[in-house]
Amino acid sequence: MNLNQLELLRTLLETDFNLSKAAEKMHVVQSAASRQLQLLETELGLPLFERQGKKLTALTPLGIEIMSEVEQINEARKNIKLLADDFIDNRNGSLHIATTHTQAKYLLPGPVQNFRQKFPDIKIYMLQSSPENLINLLYQNKADVAICTEKMQDNEKLIMRPCLEWHHVAIVPKQHALASQNISLELLAKQAILTYSVGFTGRSTLETAFSHAGLSMDITLSASDSDVIKTYVRLGMGVGIIAATAYEPDKDQDLIALSLAHLIPTSVTKIAYLKHLYLPNYCRYFIEQVLNASALKAV
Repeated sequence: MNLNQLELLRTLLETDFNLSKAAEKMHVVQSAASRQLQLLETELGLPLFERQGKKLTALTPLGIEIMSEVEQINEARKNIKLLADDFIDNRNGSLHIATTHTQAKYLLPGPVQNFRQKFPDIKIYMLQSSPENLINLLYQNKADVAICTEKMQDNEKLIMRPCLEWHHVAIVPKQHALASQNISLELLAKQAILTYSVGFTGRSTLETAFSHAGLSMDITLSASDSDVIKTYVRLGMGVGIIAATAYEPDKDQDLIALSLAHLIPTSVTKIAYLKHLYLPNYCRYFIEQVLNASALKAV
């Protein structure tokens, strides 16, 4: 048994058991990858994959158990490399941030700017995706940190730290009838609502608030991007409900933001990273910058 064979198992899982793609990612020919897998299974005495003919289709029960050990070995190997780089103060690494559009635009500019000034040679990769996929990017070692509001439940494999508490606002053109009324869920339930797509930026909190009040929202447009929602509010298509941080008074002077803090529970954005993965100094610095920026925004 050797590390290359174990790496092949992990790569096969990443490529959905496609031996040809796994061999390509490992820069070997398919026959060599097939031979290494055969040698490993012979050494262990049992198959690690279910097969249909020559095609790998799934992990066997033994394969599932071994794969969890392989992931730990892979984390240890990555930690060793990160530790060595950190020890020599390597400033030529990379920072992969998995987040949503809202956080990338409204929460992270300050921290990223500070990070760039402190570590000018570290490359920054912003991986924008749906909240449900952000944690997967951590598990796949494609991201160092994940930042979002939805889909951030407690997990024994992750460290999660609250970043920012925020609330929703309703946005309408200045001439809109709601601009001069005391806002309520009952009034909003009578309006066409433009808000975030399911799974984005506190959408579940909105639904819970209306459901507890025995009301439903008439959502006529959903989007993951706050700017898209504001665009269609300006066209008169309905009332927008967005994160308060996404309302920019200087840029949105034609719109009025009506606080919903008394109607809809506070949402919490979190930053997450793998518990057992070593964080380089520059990554820890970025996390501190995010937490500091969040504290300032919360004031």
